[in-house]
Parts: sequence; structure tokens; C-alpha cells
Amino acid sequence: MCGITGIYHFKNSKTVDERTLVTMRDTLTHRGPDDAGVYLSPNRKVGFGTRRLKIIDLSDAGHMPMGASAQNSKFPARPAGGEIRPPSASLWRGRGNSKFNVWITYNGEIYNFRELRSELEKKGYYFRSRSDTEVILASYLEYGVDCVKQFNGMFAFAIWDEEKRMLFAARDHLGVKPFYYAIRNGIFYFGSEIKAILAHPDFRKELAEEVIPHYLTFSTTPAPLTLFRGIKKLPAAHALTMDAAGVLREWEYWNPAPHLARGRGASPSTETEYIDEVRTLLRDSIRAQMVSDVPFGCFLSGGVDSSVNAALMSEALGKPVETFSVGTKGMANRNEFEYSRLVARKLGARSHEIEIDESHLTRFLADYAFHFDDPNGDPVSFPLFWLSRLAKDAGVTVIQIGEGSDELFAGYEQYLSARRLYKRWWQKLAVLPAPLRRAAFLASAPFSGTRFEFGREFVRRLAAGEEPFWGTAVAFSELQKAELLNSSFDTRITPITSYPFVKRFYDEADRDMPDADFLARAAYIEVKHRLPEFLLARADRMTMAHSVEGRVPFLDHRLVELALAMPSAIKTKGNVTKYILKKAVAGIIPDEIINRKKRGFESPIGVWLRNTEGAGKTLADIIFNSKLKERGLLNYNYAGSLLAAHRRGTSDEGFRLWNLITLSLWYDRWFA
Repeated sequence: MCGITGIYHFKNSKTVDERTLVTMRDTLTHRGPDDAGVYLSPNRKVGFGTRRLKIIDLSDAGHMPMGASAQNSKFPARPAGGEIRPPSASLWRGRGNSKFNVWITYNGEIYNFRELRSELEKKGYYFRSRSDTEVILASYLEYGVDCVKQFNGMFAFAIWDEEKRMLFAARDHLGVKPFYYAIRNGIFYFGSEIKAILAHPDFRKELAEEVIPHYLTFSTTPAPLTLFRGIKKLPAAHALTMDAAGVLREWEYWNPAPHLARGRGASPSTETEYIDEVRTLLRDSIRAQMVSDVPFGCFLSGGVDSSVNAALMSEALGKPVETFSVGTKGMANRNEFEYSRLVARKLGARSHEIEIDESHLTRFLADYAFHFDDPNGDPVSFPLFWLSRLAKDAGVTVIQIGEGSDELFAGYEQYLSARRLYKRWWQKLAVLPAPLRRAAFLASAPFSGTRFEFGREFVRRLAAGEEPFWGTAVAFSELQKAELLNSSFDTRITPITSYPFVKRFYDEADRDMPDADFLARAAYIEVKHRLPEFLLARADRMTMAHSVEGRVPFLDHRLVELALAMPSAIKTKGNVTKYILKKAVAGIIPDEIINRKKRGFESPIGVWLRNTEGAGKTLADIIFNSKLKERGLLNYNYAGSLLAAHRRGTSDEGFRLWNLITLSLWYDRWFA
């Protein structure tokens, strides 16, 4: 796990300034406190910087950036400069060996690197380290840009090929690791986080006002957009090349759609076969993601997903794994310690717990916008921040997390409710003539207020011919945005609708999964957007804030392919959420955990927002005292009505208010 950054002057008379490169690199020290290095190409048109968190091969042999020879592909890989400087070195020239003309800076882990290394050794390659970085380089020399199809892991990397004068970059299948880039004035900039790009003195930051409506919708920015004009994020499962002529080529190298995935793994057909395959893949993924030369553990809430992680990690380890759990002080009814302790006792695990309170919120708010330079409106970021700190303080550097299971196996009741609504009403009403549907929407106008908002948005989507399901992390609907955004906004920024992003993914699903039912299409939407840009983004930033590597075994791309190909009648048999997964893990975790009522990973922020003093006042003040107000973008009277309704208890506006809080924190840190 590392922080990476770089510069490529492809059509620019300037060369890379080493001190600037080091400054960019060191904005990412939290991602890699153990080592640091730079590479400069012979003509200084290309520069890479790496901050390294040592996970695999703790020796200097794993130092990055790392180089290899393209002329003689049966090579020893070598770190930049030919010698290792201690992490305290402030400057380092990576020009030590001219025969190495393929260089890499890399963030992540390749879980199947040992198998790939064995295959490459049979082809004549030999290795000087035990690192997976070296395996990526060898794979590139053997397979070219198609090397990404060989990898099972989480990764974001950039490779400079001196012979081809080409930069090649890629982001992993599910988007666990981030990759941001910008092209301006003949320069290609990139980084693990946006702050690395902003540290370059030639890059002038600008607010992308036109993206704000989409943040209000999704509580994140949909790829490839960010709130900084000109800075993009490479979508999950995408790669790019930039050549010396400035030609950018970007493509998708993997798609989870069943017809595209067919032939890449087993093709079960019966319930029993699916149960066996899910169990087999889960065991293999959890075992593979335990590869590490440093201590590891898992986050444990006491739900099905985290409990499976803990149980199968202990099984593979041959002894109990260390577990980490979080709760909120004074809110016993919202904590899950009862269940996490049950699982820990059953496993004999050494468990660690933390109870957070309002004092923890103060520190989190101070750090939020630094780590979320691409803002994220998930309130779970708060407890996750402190859970990651708990792991680090216990000496654990690698953590497994249960992200993705609910999205793949329909773990939320919201999915089943949406399906019922779709079958009962949407399918029947959608066939009505368009004028009749539009008339129904116009007739709904008198029904205002929070109690009617869901129904009116449902009818609006129906009238507009849109899809009913936009994901499970929508904050403001299109109707609510129309009230929240100042009337002048839509004259400056058009359109403000976020539906084109949703439609793009539905169009893909209909093209690649023509026979998919409602739940399969919904899962595709979640995999393509909510998982990479909302859930995985906050997991990455909050773990890396404390130099902890988070791994997500439920999102092994083979398991994702299996889940999307699975018939919904098997996935949620009898309208039981995660039916097939629960069957697969029976006997692995206690029945009390399998049969307990589903509870999400909760944050106390919504509760605190109901208070007029303390944390409630602090949080409200962030919205109404923000310098964002001076932009004239938002209707703060409407925001005030949301806060009032939340405090009265007439509606739960916690998620929407947190969306505005995070947007305000972000703006005040980066633009005020």
C-alpha cells in the first residue's frame, strides 16, 4: 500500500523539477510513512514519486519507484537510483542505471502475485525481491497493457515505458484504490489523492460548480468527475495510456456483466451448486487476501459479513485473528458489541473495542477535508476513522473489511422494498401513455412536505421515463435539489439532473445483461457507482488516514461475477436478504449471527444533529457559517427547514444534512 504521484511533460518545454515532485509526493506521507523515493527519466520529462507503506517484502529490495529492462526482458528488477536511501532523505535522483527503461510507481496489493511469479519464472524471468511490484513489471514486459487481466487484487499504478515513450496507468476491477489525473498545458499529472496534483505550482485549482448537483444527489462525485475542474478520477476497471504526441486512450478492461464474465469461472445452475461455489470463493478470497509480512486483523461488527471474515481468517491462520469493534458511548441501543463479543468469544479472538463520543467528532471534523479532498458524504466515515486508529494503535497494519456483500447479495431490505414497488406499481404504470404520466405528476404538485417527497419523486421519474432505482445512497432527489439550489443556479449550470449517470449504467446493463431482472440490474448499478466512489472511497481514505491497509475479500472480482450471474430467486429465496450467502456460511459462523436482524454500520451523527447544543450546534454551524454561502449556490432557508424538521423528529434528514456538512467542510478547506 502506498501513495503515488507523477508528472509527464508530453507537450511542454519544461522539465520535471525534483523539489516539486518531492513536495507532491510528501502530501501523501500518511499513505506511506515507511519509505520514499523518486524517479526522473533521462530527459527529465517524466517524474514518479512514491510513499511506501511496507506490507510485502519489508526489505529495501521492495523500494519504489522500481525499474526494469525492456531490452532484455529476463531481468532483475531494481529500485530507482540503484541504492536505497533512508526514509528521511528529502531528495533522491532515480537516474542510477540507464539500462532500466521501464519504471513503476504502484499502490495496492496483487493477491495472486506468487502464482504469477511462478508462471513468469517458467518463462525465464528471475526476481531480486519478494515484492508484488516486481511481478507487475515482469507482467507488463510479458503481456503489455493486457497485464491487468492477469491480476487479482486492488491496485492503482503508473508505468513509464522509455522505449515506447508511453505512460500506462490502471485502476483495479472494483475501484478499491484511487487514481486521479489531470491534463493541462501539455502536462499529465496524477496522484493517489487530489492534493498531490494541487501541490504542483503550475496547477491552478478551480471549483467545478457544475458537479455540485451530482454531489448533492450521490454524496460523492460520479467518475470521472471531481469537484475540481480539470481533475478526473479513472473509473474502476479502466486503464489509460498517454503517448508522446499527447494522445490519451482510455478503456475498460473488465466488466462484471454475466455474458462478459462467462467462461472465466464456474457456471453453477442449482442452489446447492451456488452455495458450494460462494463458500469456495469466499474461503479462497479471504485466504489470498491474508498475504502480508506485517500483522493483520479484521473489523468486527457482529454482522454476517464481518463475522465470516473473522471466522475464515482464523481458519486459514490456524489461530484466532485479532478483531476491532466500535460503538458510541451512551447509545447502547445502537451498539453491536453484544454480537461482536459473541463472535470473538466463539473464535477465542483477541478483541479490541473503542467507544466514540462528541470529543472524537471534534478531531474527525478537523481532519475530514484533508483526507477527503474528493468529498464523501457517508456518515460511517466517522466511526471508521476511529476504528482504523484503534487498529493502528494495536500494531495492526492490514485489516479485512466486509464491504460489498450487501450490494452483491441483496443484503438491505431496501432492495427488496424497491423490487416490490417495481413489480406492484412501476411495471403497470410505466406502460401508460406519456401524457397521462406527466399529468399525474402535475396533479401531485399540491402534495408538498416531507411526507410526500418520496411519492412525488417516484411519480416524477415515472413521468420523465426514468428508471425508478438510482442506488441506495441518494441524498437529495431531483425535486429536493430544485428547492435546495438557488434559482440562479440552473441558469448558470445546465442541466442539474444527475440521471444521465444512472442511465449510462442501465444502458450498459441492458446491453450486456439483456435478460437481467430488477435485482440484477440494481446490483450492476451499485457495483459500477456506489461501491467504488462511495463505500470503497471512504474505506480507503479512513484506513489510510492512519497508515492502515484495508482489504475487501467480498469484492474479489470472481465473486462479483458469480453474484451478478446468480438468479434473484436463489439470491433472495423467500424474500430473505442474503439468503444464498447465509446458506453458504452456515456452520462457519454462529446461527445467532446468521438469523439476527440486519443492522447497518451506524453513525451517531444523525442523533447528535437533533440537539441544539454541543455536537448538534457544531455540525449545524458548519453548514450555515461556511464560506460556501458566499457563492450563492444554495438556498439556506431550505437547508434550515431540513434541520428544523430533523430536530422536531417529523423526518430523518441526517443523511442529507451530513451531505451539506461535508460539502461545506470540503469547500472551506480547499477554496475559502
